[in-house]
Amino acid sequence: MSLWIKICGNTSLEDTRLAVKAGADAVGFVFAPSPRQVTVSEAAAIVAHLAAPVEKIGVFVDAVLDEIYSAVRVCGLTGVQLHSEAGPELPAKLRALLGPQLSILRVVHFDAGAAQQMANQIAEHGRNPNVDAVLVDSRTATAAGGTGVTFDWAEAGKTVFGDAGKLKLIVAGGLNPANVAEAIATLRPWGVDVVSGVEAAPGRKDAEKVREFVTRARAADRE
Repeated sequence: MSLWIKICGNTSLEDTRLAVKAGADAVGFVFAPSPRQVTVSEAAAIVAHLAAPVEKIGVFVDAVLDEIYSAVRVCGLTGVQLHSEAGPELPAKLRALLGPQLSILRVVHFDAGAAQQMANQIAEHGRNPNVDAVLVDSRTATAAGGTGVTFDWAEAGKTVFGDAGKLKLIVAGGLNPANVAEAIATLRPWGVDVVSGVEAAPGRKDAEKVREFVTRARAADRE
């Protein structure tokens, strides 16, 4: 299967269509406090104009079940990305309510000082039948995503990505057109996810960067 590419942090129909036209497999909408945050009604208005093949992923940080369920139904989302310490019961409840067609991604923030702990956490998500993929991201003191900061790819390649097996791992955090090929060559992930690395300003995409990111990621995946 070819590399899965998600362009996240979309706030307008223009930017979202740009990502789709560039060849992204998925577009993301952030519902948590962020410079890229959108409301449910704003996301619904954008999604209504998108064709079926592209995945529409809602990004939630410590959100409760009812909030996630409502956003998925109102917006017509096809997937959710969960930044949360919640256990396996949250994906299980979402699956029960929304069915097997919903894609569920769990997020793990990589910490080189606790790489084995990260590997264990990822493996636990991988054993959960209600989790479709795990997104490995960086984190700062003020942001759970969209940080513009990379994590230690070399260490992650040895401790997490190198022994992923059939588990779908997505790399995020600080990716941009200039470094995405290196990330793919080092980690050989199932997918990549970008936010700030293709922006002209927070919440506003740079068309050239979006196209270049997708082109370079596709080329690196073929090598």
